[in-house]
Amino acid sequence: MDYTLNQHSNTIHTAIQQPGFLRVKRGYKPLKVENLVKHIRPHKDPTDPYFPLQWYLKNTGQNGGKARLDLNVEAAWAQGFTGKNITTAIMDDGVDYMHPDLKYNYNSKASYDFSSNDPFPYPRYTDDWFNSHGTRCAGEVAAARDNGICGVGVAYDSKIAGIRMLDQPYMTDLIEANSMGHEPNLIDIYSASWGPTDDGKTVDGPRNATMRAIVKGVNEGRNGLGNIYVWASGDGGADDDCNCDGYAASMWTISINSAINDGQNAHYDESCSSTLASTFSNGAKDPNTGVATTDLYGKCTTTHSGTSAAAPEAAGVFALALEANNDLTWRDIQHLTVLTSKRNSLFDAKKRFHWTMNGVGLEFNHLFGFGVLDAGAMVALAKIWKTVPARYHCDAGSVEGVHRIPSQNSLILKITTDSCKGENTEVRYLEHVQAVATINATRRGDLELFLTSPMGTRSMILSKRVNDDDSKDGFTKWPFMTTHTWGEYPQGTWTLEARFNSDIPQTGFIKEWSLMLHGTKDPPYTELSVLDPHSKLAIVKKAHENQLKM
Repeated sequence: MDYTLNQHSNTIHTAIQQPGFLRVKRGYKPLKVENLVKHIRPHKDPTDPYFPLQWYLKNTGQNGGKARLDLNVEAAWAQGFTGKNITTAIMDDGVDYMHPDLKYNYNSKASYDFSSNDPFPYPRYTDDWFNSHGTRCAGEVAAARDNGICGVGVAYDSKIAGIRMLDQPYMTDLIEANSMGHEPNLIDIYSASWGPTDDGKTVDGPRNATMRAIVKGVNEGRNGLGNIYVWASGDGGADDDCNCDGYAASMWTISINSAINDGQNAHYDESCSSTLASTFSNGAKDPNTGVATTDLYGKCTTTHSGTSAAAPEAAGVFALALEANNDLTWRDIQHLTVLTSKRNSLFDAKKRFHWTMNGVGLEFNHLFGFGVLDAGAMVALAKIWKTVPARYHCDAGSVEGVHRIPSQNSLILKITTDSCKGENTEVRYLEHVQAVATINATRRGDLELFLTSPMGTRSMILSKRVNDDDSKDGFTKWPFMTTHTWGEYPQGTWTLEARFNSDIPQTGFIKEWSLMLHGTKDPPYTELSVLDPHSKLAIVKKAHENQLKM
């Protein structure tokens, strides 16, 4: 219901009744830094009692893990970067800001409680410690070093803000929007380890006010450089697809998946083409392979889990990068993520998704994006980074009319584009690509979609979801996003393939499909010096230079 109130006051323009909806916490029921940095300081391990259990910070092979499969944070610390003067907001169920491992790194000015409408985002007590989620995430980012308490944060000199917004019976658009737009010039990074229900049958995303808040954050936050929104990709496992989650699949967010201590995906990991990179979480049988961090009421835990634990690790790495170069834009952080993440020894335990090289030489995986974050490499490249050129949005064409998806074979639709050549929205070098589609099917969960670029990179933009038996709603102008064509040239023919993966005959219709290309007109890395000839930067830059000569 919308009302415009003018009778007694001109201070209220519009009152909109906020419908409630569910948002759930996500927790489980070849580049060398030495080639980039001349002077790495000698360093000692933190003395915090839980540090030896923090294998994702320093993996020595403890508890059956793979040695050196970690975030390489020590290489960032050794360069002198620990997150100083950077604030990460934990949007969650509250933060125990009196915890002795957090209280000196707590930014009260940037904190707020939107569940109770007061400036004190302390978790609500429950007997089962259900509201420990935010406190655990906060410790991963900014737990203090060498104080004899718990472990250490990725960016242990950074600040954390608490934004309590998950602890009410239902979420509303207004609570989400207010949280994501809270103090955007005091907060650098927003970390979210929650989203629509990970039940393998939900298709949901940000509503109007929340979407406006995120877009405003990336355009105006951090005094115009843009806020960084980090999102946990989801815990729906093989039965879900994070491209059906409009938060994780957004261009404005950095979606993070997880790997366990031996490099394989966790059993709860979702896969999708919008995931940019990965960090670490639990999943092995040994209980000591969970994430060690702060817990409620001054306690510590070794069992934080899910992609919930992965997103704050990424937020910590980005805090290190922002300290190294505080002029980085939100897009610079995404480019740095693509160029410095590592394949390392990440692998799909079920052998479904293999590492593939895109048209400009970047390796990607449908589970892990461009690989695991490397803090040392990201900080080293951040120090010499030159901001990428202006970003443009090219409406590359559409296919109108109703097209039937056969029950046995594939429907193939093509769009040939010059990527807005000669217009002021021309895109020559890709960042994100969206296939915006309206589709109905007799069983939505049996539908699979693939988008193939002119350079031959094939992205699975929707996978089979066995629990999704929808036959009414389908997808309405849903933006399926891929990062896999990053750096490629978009001119040419794009192919959308739709098919059913089902033993029972199904039928469906694509009612419209439009292609949105996002990226730059100018090559993004022209002004960057290549210090390591084997780096991803060197490979992509050379590909772009060769393209210019053609």
